[in-house]
Amino acid sequence: MKLALVTDSLAHLTFEDMLDAASRLGLSAIELNTGGTSNRPHVDVPRLLEDADARKRLLGSVRDKGLKLHAFNAFGNPLHPNDRTQADTLVDSIRLAGLFEVDTVVTASGLPAANPNDTMPNWVTNSWTKENQSALRYQWEEVLFPFWTGIVALARENGVNRIALTLGVNQCVHNVPTLLELRETVGPRIGASLSPASQFLIGADPIQAVEILEHALYNVHATDIMLNPAVQATTSLIDTGNLLDMAHRPWCFTTPGYGHDADWWSRFCYRLAMIQFDGCISATHQDLVLRPMDALHKSTRMLRDVMPLAKRNN
Repeated sequence: MKLALVTDSLAHLTFEDMLDAASRLGLSAIELNTGGTSNRPHVDVPRLLEDADARKRLLGSVRDKGLKLHAFNAFGNPLHPNDRTQADTLVDSIRLAGLFEVDTVVTASGLPAANPNDTMPNWVTNSWTKENQSALRYQWEEVLFPFWTGIVALARENGVNRIALTLGVNQCVHNVPTLLELRETVGPRIGASLSPASQFLIGADPIQAVEILEHALYNVHATDIMLNPAVQATTSLIDTGNLLDMAHRPWCFTTPGYGHDADWWSRFCYRLAMIQFDGCISATHQDLVLRPMDALHKSTRMLRDVMPLAKRNN
């Protein structure tokens, strides 16, 4: 179990300065953003795909800082009915991972439209109506399964053994059962990237998710939310208000340790150790109050303190 950095957390820095910051934080690895919803501020993916010298220089820079390139991150919606670029950047990220001999690509399952004539992604959250049942069949049987069967084949061709899908809202694969359903159909190259904040948002328990996922858990993001019980009591966790209006929302993204304290994170990390999780816990910045470096200092210090000593490699 190691601590890493999702590089978009320091998107305002140059590549070299980002590596310096990760090294100063005492991290072991980076999870490099290469597409999806990211504008990939630190890398020129097309150039890296074509230029072996550029790949060598990038890898040398990472290693010179005492870091490892543990994963590429192409989080987004590769099944968007109107935007093929996110699927294209996922394909490029897998090809790039093969060239770098990086074993893990982090992404998301994607969310298609509800039918072949629809033009917008549609997240179906219940099966109460015949329309929703029809939409779910279309999304899974006609879009999701064929797409990921093809992606798994591409990963196999490129020597990428782990496609880690982030479980969260606005994705077909948003919880443990949906991840396991896709994995059963397309094979064990598909696994989970667990983000506690995303599980809190849908009322799930990340610690129990670790226990059930076990060896299907390929990656972890250190994310958290702060709940506002007074607002939640009438709003629920479903909220479409302004993310910046924190005082009037039932929840907001925050730095780990502020939403759920060190005791919770110690139990979470202990559960990871119990299943012998040997991947990375990647620090990420989503806090609207703290500056990126301040937030990362606080979260990585807390995580280092609570990670079981037997599994701590930093």
